[in-house]
Amino acid sequence: MDFQELITLSIKALAANKLRSFLTTLGIIIGVFSIILLVSIGSGLQGYITNQISSLGPNVIFVLPGNSAGLGAIVANKLTVQDAQNLERRLLTTAKVAPELRQLETLKYKSLKTKGAFVFGTSSEYPVVIPSVKVAHGYFFTAGQQRSGAKVVVIGQTVYSKLFNNNNALGKRIFVGNRQYTIVGVLDKIGSFAGVDADNIAVIPVEVASQQYGINTISRIDISINSQALLPTVKRQIDQTLQRRLTSDDYSIQTADSIISTVSNITNVLSIALGGIAGISLLVGGIGVANIMLVSVTERTREIGLRKALGARRKDILYQFLLESIFLSLTGGLIGIGLGLGVSYVLAKFFVSVVTPWSVFLAFGFSVGIGVIFGMAPAIRASKLNPIEALRYE
Repeated sequence: MDFQELITLSIKALAANKLRSFLTTLGIIIGVFSIILLVSIGSGLQGYITNQISSLGPNVIFVLPGNSAGLGAIVANKLTVQDAQNLERRLLTTAKVAPELRQLETLKYKSLKTKGAFVFGTSSEYPVVIPSVKVAHGYFFTAGQQRSGAKVVVIGQTVYSKLFNNNNALGKRIFVGNRQYTIVGVLDKIGSFAGVDADNIAVIPVEVASQQYGINTISRIDISINSQALLPTVKRQIDQTLQRRLTSDDYSIQTADSIISTVSNITNVLSIALGGIAGISLLVGGIGVANIMLVSVTERTREIGLRKALGARRKDILYQFLLESIFLSLTGGLIGIGLGLGVSYVLAKFFVSVVTPWSVFLAFGFSVGIGVIFGMAPAIRASKLNPIEALRYE
């Protein structure tokens, strides 16, 4: 029996039980779909974070609480507004310094309000330190306004839209919590990430924020050095300044490159873990293929006996059942790939999702491998049936 005839027989056998064939491939479909989707989310997350940090440039460094780069670790935050001010004085000729004090707050203008706004206490140097922060209308508050404790605020695009319907907001007074501030600027659109609206923001001087909320600790200190060549000198000066009050375990100094490396390691592990979890469903799908193929062998025992009696060789029976198993897995794999690519494409419009070729090839290879591995035992069993006993089978 030639190979083309075997393929035809296998397809006809599967087509004779369409519903059962579909339900058998369902586990493969879910497994392949999950691998592609979860790995694409992990890859998209890595790419997004890497691009955001890379956009800051090689001259930006961060001082974070604790000695673990602040990436998911629970640490006691000992960084204060005074630490940032001390660094600003020490690095006056070599770098610009901008602290970050963060709070969630409700913003109000007349009868309108926006809840869950991100109040951001920082210095007048923030747009210089983080060049991606740009002002669309008006100006960012000045060093003089910061020193005098002026109640001035720069708002994001979401606040601008909700409270002023994109009409002129400059000079208007809004409530940030229970205090009034005068709007001096409106930021360019930043966007959103993982459902968090980064434009629902109000930026005020850090000293004013510290006084209003009664806190002195800050989330981070951003520093932009004047030249990459000054990096070792600036790091040394940061250590000397902070260690007058803190220990080396109370803070960490991170460059954009080091954060990207750390994030890449974390997201790579995450992608592998997510892919492994999805692979379990693929394994379960393979077990389903083996189970159904064994049932099929039992149901078709008389057919196998008849074919053997008419001259079918053992390897013909083996190849036919193995091909049926491969076809089931192959079909499930192709459908799963199609669904995974489609959902990832749609998800990319709302979240971060990037399909990587290796995840597609990996999922497809696994699906074919599942067909071969889990189809082998039923195929061998079918090929070993005694034709006389098979013909007598009821």
